[in-house]
Amino acid sequence: MRDVIIVGGGPAGLSAALILGRCRRRVLLVDAGHPRNAVTGHMNGFLSRDGCPPGTLREIAGGELDRYETVERRAGDVADAARVADGFEVVLADGTRERTRRLILATGLRTELPPVEGFAEFWGHGVHHCPYCDGFENRDRPLVVYGRGGCGKGLALEMTAWSRDLTLCTDGPAEALSEDDRARLSRQGIRIEERPVTRVEGEDGRLERVRFGDGDALACAAVFFTPAECVPSPLVARLGCDLTEKGTVPTSDYEKTNVPGLFVAGDASRRVQLAVVAAAEGAMAAFAVNTELLREDTA
Repeated sequence: MRDVIIVGGGPAGLSAALILGRCRRRVLLVDAGHPRNAVTGHMNGFLSRDGCPPGTLREIAGGELDRYETVERRAGDVADAARVADGFEVVLADGTRERTRRLILATGLRTELPPVEGFAEFWGHGVHHCPYCDGFENRDRPLVVYGRGGCGKGLALEMTAWSRDLTLCTDGPAEALSEDDRARLSRQGIRIEERPVTRVEGEDGRLERVRFGDGDALACAAVFFTPAECVPSPLVARLGCDLTEKGTVPTSDYEKTNVPGLFVAGDASRRVQLAVVAAAEGAMAAFAVNTELLREDTA
């Protein structure tokens, strides 16, 4: 019986494992090795690791975890998880079954890209969803904010912190924009382009333009968008977690879910989706888990 099983080896999972290892807890960290930020070359805004490749952070953290003999790291997928009398049973993809007193899901989210040709090709290096991660690198450049029907209005206004050369592409009629919305965007110098978008294009891996249905193109250095839907790990639903309208898991200040003994930390929880925040949430979850176990063990 493990004290804690952590599913996911990104900043949240690694941070939780580090804290729990220092608490001498029996920890199993299972990681499938498919982080959402693998498509980008740099992880920005992480104190002391600004601009660090995501893989480098995981390598450094993995080396730090090797110091703690009670922490085991295992590569692979988790096929299933269920509540049992004394905690949880986790089934790995190879059929191995592990039992644990507490379970931390740090699986992140899967971003659903708009159905526009080229988005997948340039995802992470020209097409972005997080201005806090990639806005600075695109400062003062011509940028497109993509939001079908005008749903990108909030992001377009947010992007004025990084560039004043902005076009909101609504990929058809801007049905979501009221007259007040249009006036507010106009006051900020944000252009509204309602022609259908057929694809994004570029050369040598560099995004250079948005192509419209009539054949015209709009030059730009990058495209930012707000994901229409982010789907969490299927384990979340199987274990009975509540979900927000955005598809994330509502948690307490200590990453507790509505399921006793189950914690969710990182991008799949309700907070800001930044790597440094995910790491902090992993630490908070670890603190809460260790506190609960201490209370049980000393009752």
